[in-house]
Amino acid sequence: MSLALRLLSGLVLGALTLVPTLQSASAQSSSPSWPSRPVRLILPLGAGSGVDVTARLMGERLSKMWNQPVVVENRPGGDSIIAMTTVINANDDHMLLMTPASSFTAHPYLHDSLPYKFSDLKPIARVSNTIVVVAVPAELGANSIKDLVAKVKAQPGKLNWATATGANDLMFLGWLKAAGLNMVKVPYKNTVDAVSDLAQNRIQAYVAAYAIVRPRVQEGKVKIIALSNTKRAASLPDVPTSAEQNAPELTLDGLVGLFGPKTMSDAVRDKIAADVITVMKEPDVVARLTPGGQTVSPGSPKEFADEINSQRETVAKIGDGLGVKKAAE
Repeated sequence: MSLALRLLSGLVLGALTLVPTLQSASAQSSSPSWPSRPVRLILPLGAGSGVDVTARLMGERLSKMWNQPVVVENRPGGDSIIAMTTVINANDDHMLLMTPASSFTAHPYLHDSLPYKFSDLKPIARVSNTIVVVAVPAELGANSIKDLVAKVKAQPGKLNWATATGANDLMFLGWLKAAGLNMVKVPYKNTVDAVSDLAQNRIQAYVAAYAIVRPRVQEGKVKIIALSNTKRAASLPDVPTSAEQNAPELTLDGLVGLFGPKTMSDAVRDKIAADVITVMKEPDVVARLTPGGQTVSPGSPKEFADEINSQRETVAKIGDGLGVKKAAE
């Protein structure tokens, strides 16, 4: 081989050797250097809710992974709109919304107008499925949906109800209509506070996360008569679903996940999703959350977005059945 050919061969081999290195450097430069400062998790529910308990444990693990503080901030009130608009208006990819989908999927049917568009938020990751229960005061003497129906029919317009999220409000109204019942809704700024009134028989039905009512159940002041989830819960194997009790109108899963502003890059979204899935699959995280009423089920941005759309369709059917005019989104 001539000297010229040997030199040309060396140049080609050298160039080929550089290709993987250049590709690797390019990949590194395009990966997001996120987070660069503390991350805030904004919640629409108060301390002690299922979302709150999950957010604090998840935030603790993510903080170690990210080497940045993860701060949980409870912003209850305004039917979750306060928390949602806080995140939307901040337009900051270090401020995330962690919420049940049921906190906003019914908004178009509960409000004449909305200060936000759903497209203002970007789904990041599914975190869990909260176990949502239908609970009554122990002293009411109701042990099933059938018993509750009998109590309400015996005192039309005299018994009170509340729920933890807007979609559960709509769901409960749909059940009342289907069952031909008359109950009075009691509104709460922080819906977690309703459990105290439930324990004292000031309200007679409450739909909320198991985590909220669990302490009062353990005290013997509150009784769980059904789940609103589509399947029974491992933590409450003896409690039937509402559908099993011929009340399918009281069915809505407690889908919980993370959202960011719509301007968040896909790269940052995907990084957060991957890290959330990693920490939520840790065995001790699952072991700590399951007894409190969380079915840990982390999922990708697409999986989460698809489930949100499915719930929006379910809620739309309920709203249409009630004859409620949908607000513009």
